[in-house]
Amino acid sequence: MHSNEVVKVMHEEQLLALIIPKTYSEEGIHFFTPNDFSQQIAFMKHPTGKEIDPHCHCIVHREVHYTKEVLFIRKGKLRVDFYTNDKIYLESRILNEGDVILLSEAGHGFEVLEDLEMVEVKQGPFVGDQDKVRFKSIEKDKIIINL
Repeated sequence: MHSNEVVKVMHEEQLLALIIPKTYSEEGIHFFTPNDFSQQIAFMKHPTGKEIDPHCHCIVHREVHYTKEVLFIRKGKLRVDFYTNDKIYLESRILNEGDVILLSEAGHGFEVLEDLEMVEVKQGPFVGDQDKVRFKSIEKDKIIINL
């Protein structure tokens, strides 16, 4: 999965994830998420000397229904398994060093394939175990890796 294309992992009409490969590079500002997502993600590429106006963000009350996570793979390799909201396994994808993924809806699980360092960003405030329901992962012999 190292093309210059952002990958949309879909199930029916539901966007499960966006994967931005390390190799993605386009001039300017490119938002990948719909405006109504509670977590927004964009890629920005500007030339030396480009100025971005100083700014502050306003207090805006927002309603968050699902926790969306963004993972930045700094080192290693990670398999991401995707599930429906009913805990039915769908497919898996491999992330490599430099890749970024936004996990937006439904279920997901992981297996570290090579020593891993990653950074996670998600909405707060943190509510502990009230935020997720854990379930059994797919058996290894049933994993389907999509590229």
